[in-house]
Amino acid sequence: MAAVPEDIGCSNEECVESPNCQRTVIYKNGTAREVRSFGGTPQKGCGKFLPKKEEK
Repeated sequence: MAAVPEDIGCSNEECVESPNCQRTVIYKNGTAREVRSFGGTPQKGCGKFLPKKEEK
């Protein structure tokens, strides 16, 4: 299975991992080239999230 490109945002805010997900960040700030909703739930993440980048 191909990996999801890093510039796809995620609009699934019920996902337990959404606060930790770079896909949610780019969805909210409008820089995602495409927006999808992955399969995360309030109990589990989808496993397709990207870690947030550390700000320096």
